[in-house]
Amino acid sequence: MARGLIAFAAAVSIGLSLGASAAEMTDHEKQLYEAAKENGEQVTWYVAHFNSETAEAVGKAFEEKYPGVSVNVVRTTAQVAYQRLMQDLQAGVSQCDVFSSTDVGHYVALKEEGQLMEYRPENAEKIYDAYKDIDPDNTYHVTSAGLVLITYNTKEVSEEEAPKNWTDLLDPKWKDKVSVGHPSYSGYVGTWVVAMRKLYGWDFFEKLEENNPQIGRSINDTVTMLNSGERTVAAGPAATTLRSAARGNPIAVIYPTDGTLLMIAPSGIPKVSENPNAAKLYMEFLMSPEAAQVQVENFSESVRPEVPPAPGGRPLSEVETIRPTIEEISEGIPEVKELWRDTFGV
Repeated sequence: MARGLIAFAAAVSIGLSLGASAAEMTDHEKQLYEAAKENGEQVTWYVAHFNSETAEAVGKAFEEKYPGVSVNVVRTTAQVAYQRLMQDLQAGVSQCDVFSSTDVGHYVALKEEGQLMEYRPENAEKIYDAYKDIDPDNTYHVTSAGLVLITYNTKEVSEEEAPKNWTDLLDPKWKDKVSVGHPSYSGYVGTWVVAMRKLYGWDFFEKLEENNPQIGRSINDTVTMLNSGERTVAAGPAATTLRSAARGNPIAVIYPTDGTLLMIAPSGIPKVSENPNAAKLYMEFLMSPEAAQVQVENFSESVRPEVPPAPGGRPLSEVETIRPTIEEISEGIPEVKELWRDTFGV
């Protein structure tokens, strides 16, 4: 690990320790915390926002700040998390207390069906303005943000050779060398596919198919493919790629000239939750500086303006971003799943 990253991680660790022991809870937090402990409430968290390591770290930081209220982290891809939640609801069982998907369309559907609890965390006022008030009825809120960009294996591809924009991936020289995830499993991938279709039409993917891309499930599978050398370029996640590079793996990122995809990922509380106080407390925590620090330490984007980016990342103010609207995502992902199967056969 680079010296700068070690110093950064140490500073974050110290900040978290101080936050857990010295930070004053608001009256609202105290109410929720005491009620959760008194009722023996715990949190089961269905999460697709992060990889398993980061999700577990966020859950652990919550438990350190609020002793006696534990978190059961269930990390899967977005579509699997949604399928599991829907199976719970159809069976009339309450398993999930906080649902964190990367597919905004999931929340649109759950809200229409009356499945989400209305709750506005105090910390909803303190996140970046760009992430505030995505749902006027307060049934879901942005608790995570991420970037999808071009990634590459530095042993196989020089920085000069690496693709500089999305359409560069269509160059025949990348035949059998591209890695992507699958929109039927990953909300990140689904949103990226919607964004690319909006920019270039479905012709983009018909040309990409000619390059025989390796298709995983999660967008994080692209990092595995690059690290192994099975593929050399990818449409991949900034956080997992930068984390892997910091550990000495030969991969790097390119911020595309035609736009880096900015992902906003919400969380909400299923109305059937049997642990409502713990669930509300966890929603507060997901939008807190402590959670943002854990995320940044793991190279995710911060939703809090007072928490700076990790080494190797760029501030959002320096990145040319693209982002489909909630309507485009919720309507577009089901459409592109079908088109994807027709084009790629998987």
